[in-house]
Amino acid sequence: MSDFPFLVAMIAVPAVGAAAVAALPRGRELLAKQLALGVSLVVLVLAALAAVAFDTGGDRFQLTTSVAWIPDFGVDFALGVDGIALVMLLLVGLLVPLVIGASWEDGAPGAGTVPEAGTEARSMRFFFAWLLLLEAFMVGVFAATDIFLFYVFFEAMLVPMYFLIGSFGGPRRQYAAVKFFLYSLVGGLIMLAAVIGLYVVSTSELGEGTFAFDALRQLDIDPGVQKLLFLGFFVAFAIKAPLVPLHTWLPDSAAEAPIGGAVLLVGILDKVGTFGFLRYCLPLFPDASRFFAPMVLVLAVVGVLYAALLAMGQSDMKRLVAYTSISHFGFIALGIFAFTTEAATGAVLYMVNHGIATGLLFLVVGMLIARGGSRQIGDYGGVAAQAPKLAAVFLIAGLASLALPGTNSFVSEFLVLIGSFPERPVYAIVATAGIVLAALYILLMYQRTMHGPARGVVAPPAGDGPASGPAGTVDEPGGGGATAVLTAPARAAVRFTDLSRREIAVVAPLVVLILVLGVHPQPLLDIIEPAVTATLSDLGATR
Repeated sequence: MSDFPFLVAMIAVPAVGAAAVAALPRGRELLAKQLALGVSLVVLVLAALAAVAFDTGGDRFQLTTSVAWIPDFGVDFALGVDGIALVMLLLVGLLVPLVIGASWEDGAPGAGTVPEAGTEARSMRFFFAWLLLLEAFMVGVFAATDIFLFYVFFEAMLVPMYFLIGSFGGPRRQYAAVKFFLYSLVGGLIMLAAVIGLYVVSTSELGEGTFAFDALRQLDIDPGVQKLLFLGFFVAFAIKAPLVPLHTWLPDSAAEAPIGGAVLLVGILDKVGTFGFLRYCLPLFPDASRFFAPMVLVLAVVGVLYAALLAMGQSDMKRLVAYTSISHFGFIALGIFAFTTEAATGAVLYMVNHGIATGLLFLVVGMLIARGGSRQIGDYGGVAAQAPKLAAVFLIAGLASLALPGTNSFVSEFLVLIGSFPERPVYAIVATAGIVLAALYILLMYQRTMHGPARGVVAPPAGDGPASGPAGTVDEPGGGGATAVLTAPARAAVRFTDLSRREIAVVAPLVVLILVLGVHPQPLLDIIEPAVTATLSDLGATR
């Protein structure tokens, strides 16, 4: 079974599926949904079979495929996965069908956005086609073992996400889409210069240029050149992650994106940045990684605290969740640049668990907004009395996000902190303050929306989409400002329905994973740890 081209199939199936969905005639929205869901489930099965075929005690990169693509420049269509990439592919395979299921109802692409009038009527065919194309590119970026191919997928991911935000997002969708695209594009162009620099170095050392990862990590690059090349990759990955102060695009993009797009943006796309730190920065530039580690650790710890404080000041639920993610990414970066096996293993596990927990939190927030028509926390209250299942899932997602013991995120956070403390005690101690702040912003959001007296939310005008409540989002300077406010009539009482069977089917797998991985994370750790050990051995780390 290991000879089957799983990775090629995981790219080809959603790419072909995207073309098929987009080619459907107008009015065949139901068929588009069914086809998209079927394709995404095939990818999930392929990812599961790839995990079964993967040998945790075998070669570092497995399930490999390599075909000459541009031989004159040493570019191959080369794919392969280690344990780090494999768990990310499993996350991709899991989240995409859940996002499609969450976006099933008419108008669902705009659910959780407070869209402009008529936005919800946009063709769902193209919404699902962009989702499938994005899935193909996400698989490619994690599976590529040729750096030029990685760069191609890295940049290609921008296109479907740009259209998901810009065509199906909230009132400020165009601003958010352009900001997302420009930030990522600038980072990608800086990385392209570093990729070309690596090719030049390989030509001078090997006699011919190559982009193959295995060949490049054997190079003996001058420490001064390493620093320049490291910075080229680091800036691109720090924007994508994002690390403070390169993070300001994320709150706008996540707030204006449709809920399905926000789940994939924060749950998977942002992980490409932290994945890049591990896959490329540490093994290819070990001297530079050690040189810049103190700077990265400062940015990581600042991000943990700064984003947590900003999250506490948000009145917009989607922006709040976006800032919590920036804080969590600080923990992941801390684990990576602590240079210990425990901390780095915890960081990779954190990448997976964050995608599960925050993905669930975004989905539940979207379901709440779809019912109430407002993103503002102050427009809700007493929802638990009317929708106890929704409140229960919201609580589980929130507790996982604040890393309560017994939930999946706790194991990740614990490994990061216990692994970082022996080598970086000051950073680990300061970062623990973020745990306290996380409890505050998550529990306050839950309490204000789910408990207390019932409140009427802003009633949508007849014939129009939902309108937002009062703004008042506390944002950082230059961060894009508060969410735009649409003209709306007076508040009216809204009867909150509880989770439907479809919604229960969407959230149930994530709830189960939160609880199961909270008490038994060993299957994932067995996959992750050998890859982390190999990565740190390239760096020369001994713990």
